[in-house]
Amino acid sequence: MNIEGLIKALPKVEQHVHIVGSIRPKTLLWLAEEGGVKKPYKTLKEARGFFQYHDFPHFISVYSKVIDYITKEDQFDRIAYEMLENDARCNVRYVEASFSAFDHVKEGLDYSLMLDAINRGVHRAHRDFGIACNLRIDLVRNYGPDVGMKILDWIEQKDDNIVSIDIGGSEERFPPKPFAPVFKRAKELGLHLVAHAGEVAGPKSIWDAVKYLNAEHIGHGVVAYQDAKLMRYLLERDITLEMCPISNVRTGIVSSIQKHPIRLFLEKRLRITVSTDDPSMFNTDMNNDYMQLHRHLNFTIPELFKLSLNAVESSFLPEKRMINMRKSFTKEYQQLQNLINSN
Repeated sequence: MNIEGLIKALPKVEQHVHIVGSIRPKTLLWLAEEGGVKKPYKTLKEARGFFQYHDFPHFISVYSKVIDYITKEDQFDRIAYEMLENDARCNVRYVEASFSAFDHVKEGLDYSLMLDAINRGVHRAHRDFGIACNLRIDLVRNYGPDVGMKILDWIEQKDDNIVSIDIGGSEERFPPKPFAPVFKRAKELGLHLVAHAGEVAGPKSIWDAVKYLNAEHIGHGVVAYQDAKLMRYLLERDITLEMCPISNVRTGIVSSIQKHPIRLFLEKRLRITVSTDDPSMFNTDMNNDYMQLHRHLNFTIPELFKLSLNAVESSFLPEKRMINMRKSFTKEYQQLQNLINSN
């Protein structure tokens, strides 16, 4: 078995993936047709070209346009199912998928019906591929803490399959601190705490997320290397950095995969994981992200498995399920090692 085969065979967990960012170009065409939405493209090739970005603000503008194509709650069934089908093809066993509910509620869709549709897709994917998925609600910092509290009201009434909250959105314009009461309440509701930080803003954004929000995970955290004290803090507190290398290259956060700091974080023993972020929009999948780390940053198979195991151990699964998954992953990895040694 060659390196590519080994990478594909590694069991994986995806922690940082947005449901809307997983819409296939073909499904985007279907959404536009079904909703009668005027679109700037007619062919699959043109739809793929729509997912090309000059920089991070351009990516956000495209993402916002994609939201407009979702006009019916039931459409999330197909979107969620296809996202998990793609992950299952990469030997991903468990996913924590992010859903920005208010993006769609403000357009007239119903939170409860959307959640039901997503979970139908999740259950169908589990039946067909054996993949498991829990949900993360992205409050989207642009809407402010009052809307965040309103979303927690919805979650308190209906929390089917929801394990955590996050704040994505415009990191530079909306710092974490005002969301402290929202995160405090979320913790009281039994939800895990995640925050996008250190993607397009500096180390202070990460500091504020861990100090004011008590974030257990940081989405991206690319700039953490700029602050040695922050690096020590993240290590000592065992705070997970959910890294998305190909995403960071596609949006211009880093100039190339070779310039990505993920290897430094690994060498400094930080708990890092790898995910795709918005796989369809960035033309990637979990196998490709792992492969690019091997090709351009010299990640070995044992190091890639360490990323996978980190994702299991820092997941928001109940402890017993986490322990069983870790045992299962370790057993599979040992079998792969035996296969390598036998050759």
